[in-house]
Amino acid sequence: MRVEVNRSPRRHKTVQARLVDGTLRVAIPASMTKDEEAHWVEVMSARFTRHADTSEIDLDAKAATLAARFELPEPTEISWSSRQNTRWGSCSVDTGRIRISDRLAGFPDWVIDYVVVHELAHLLEAGHNEQFWELVNRYPLAERARGYLLAQADVGN
Repeated sequence: MRVEVNRSPRRHKTVQARLVDGTLRVAIPASMTKDEEAHWVEVMSARFTRHADTSEIDLDAKAATLAARFELPEPTEISWSSRQNTRWGSCSVDTGRIRISDRLAGFPDWVIDYVVVHELAHLLEAGHNEQFWELVNRYPLAERARGYLLAQADVGN
């Protein structure tokens, strides 16, 4: 993807990026150093690449299939989230909405499936009690997926 950087004297702290006709346009404060510019171009490029990767995965179909296979309820809504930097997913039990971190884009399907099953289990058990883990562990690759996610968290993904 082509990147175009615009240094703005009116911009003081924030960085903004848009994808226009295949070009990532990054607006940064004019006062930023070249190192800061390089950092933000990398961050924004990664964010837009993740977004492109997530569009290839049908979370609705994935959730429906996994809910049926492991006898879990279907969510009222499931979507990707770019605002989850400290968790892989979240579930609002009261509304039935599930959010999956777009940081999972590019991870193996069996890992994404595990995170979806984990969040689906929260629709029955809000906390991480014994009953919750029994539901999650119906997924045959649960332990392996947890290990994969722990390793990814250690390397800063």
